[in-house]
Amino acid sequence: MIQQDLIYFFERDLLKWKEEISLYEQEADLWAVRGDIANSTGNLTLHLVGNLNHFIGATLGHTGYVRQRDDEFALKNISRSTLLIMLDDTRTMVVQTLQNLSADDIEKDFPLEKHGKTVRTTHMLLHLMAHLSYHLGQINYHRRMI
Repeated sequence: MIQQDLIYFFERDLLKWKEEISLYEQEADLWAVRGDIANSTGNLTLHLVGNLNHFIGATLGHTGYVRQRDDEFALKNISRSTLLIMLDDTRTMVVQTLQNLSADDIEKDFPLEKHGKTVRTTHMLLHLMAHLSYHLGQINYHRRMI
């Protein structure tokens, strides 16, 4: 079933995200920006946590999470340990939510429109997985650049 595949890839990439954060030698570098790089790893982490908690947690899992998207890019200097806890909590939420979806649920229309269009839940979950992977590549590049 696609849920198990999605769980595998979300977990894999969220664990890799934690590894990337842990590889920064200086914690302050998580918040560094240079040249044309406008988003730090810290802000991309907040963005990812907000994105997944909104679209998977609140929308599919009814967690009650309220997204503060502007804060995802405005907040700074949150500790590495706090970011790692946020990622763990997000990973737990994603797994639990996906495990609780029925086969019918995953084939229904996603409850929110995506860029003004109605899409299936599977489509949205694959989009969210791609979004996670895209930003994971960015933070890997950021870490090596710093």
